[in-house]
Amino acid sequence: MSMQNRWTAAQMPDQTGRVAIVTGANSGIGFETAKALALKGATVVMACRNLTKGETAADAIRLAKPAGSVQVMALDLSSLASVRAFAGEFIRSFDRLDLLINNAGVMALPKRVETADGFEMQFGTNHLGHFALTGLLFGLLDRTPGSRVVNVSSGAHRAGRMRWDDIQSDKSYSPFVAYSQSKLANLLFTHELQRRVDKAGAKVTVTAAHPGWTATNLQTHSGIAGFLNPFFGQQPPMGALPTLYAAVGPDVPPASYYGPNGFMEMRGYPKRVGTSSAAQNQAGAVLLWAVSEELTGVTFLSETAPQPETAMA
Repeated sequence: MSMQNRWTAAQMPDQTGRVAIVTGANSGIGFETAKALALKGATVVMACRNLTKGETAADAIRLAKPAGSVQVMALDLSSLASVRAFAGEFIRSFDRLDLLINNAGVMALPKRVETADGFEMQFGTNHLGHFALTGLLFGLLDRTPGSRVVNVSSGAHRAGRMRWDDIQSDKSYSPFVAYSQSKLANLLFTHELQRRVDKAGAKVTVTAAHPGWTATNLQTHSGIAGFLNPFFGQQPPMGALPTLYAAVGPDVPPASYYGPNGFMEMRGYPKRVGTSSAAQNQAGAVLLWAVSEELTGVTFLSETAPQPETAMA
C-alpha cells in the first residue's frame, strides 16, 4: 500500500450478515473498531470486562444509527473461567464468526499483578487470554468462509524478548519488559497460528496490527507517555485504521502486520509494516504455543511439543 493510498473506514466493504467479536470494545481503539464495523452492517459483539461501561459504549454506537447492530457480552481475559464462559455463550448464540479481533490489553502495570489463574497480568491478559479465546472459538471460525483473526500488537514488540526462564516475571518484574514480551507474543502467536492453519488445510486468515501512538486510556500507567498523549498521540478513529484494514482490507496476505504509515509508524494511515527478527523466530513461536496450551489447558491445531533449547537463542 502506497503512502498516497489514504485508506479510511469509509472505504470498508459492506459487512452486512457478518459477525464480529471485538475484545475491549468499550473504549479507545476497540470502541472505534466496533463502531466502524457496525456502521457498515456487521453484527458486533462487544466483549467487555465491565458490562456497565460496555453498555454505555454500545449506546453511543447505537446513537450513530448503524446499519448493523452491537451487543455487549461479559469477557474478562484475565480469567480463563470467564473466557470459557464467554466462548460457550457465543457458540450457543451464533452459528458463524467472521472476525475475531483480539484487541483488549493492559499496559505497563507499575507493580506485578496476577490474573485469577496466577499468571503475570500483562502476559496473561494480552496473550494467554486471547490464545484461549481463539482456541475455543476456532471451530466456528473454521466453519465461516472468509473468516479472519486480528491480533493487536504494538511497536513495543521490537523491544521485547521471550524470557523463557522467567516468562511470568516471577524472578524480576519490569513494567515495560513484561509489556513488550506480551506484544512480541501476540506476533509469534499470529505467525504460528497461520502456519498451523495452513498445515491443517483450514481457510482462516490470521493477521496483526498496531495503532502507533494513539491517545487512549491504555497509557494510564505509563507516566511520560500518558503526559505526552495530547501532543503526539493521534485520535482513536485513526488509531483503529490498521486494525480495520487487517480485518477487512481486500489485499491482506496471511500473517501480515499493519500499522500507521507516518514517521516511525507512530501515526498516519494504514500500511503493511515489518516486525522484529524475534517476532519471526519459528522455534520460539512453536515453543510459545506449547507453553500456552499447557498454561491455559486449551489445545487446538496441536503438534508434537518442541524442546525449549531450540527457542532460547
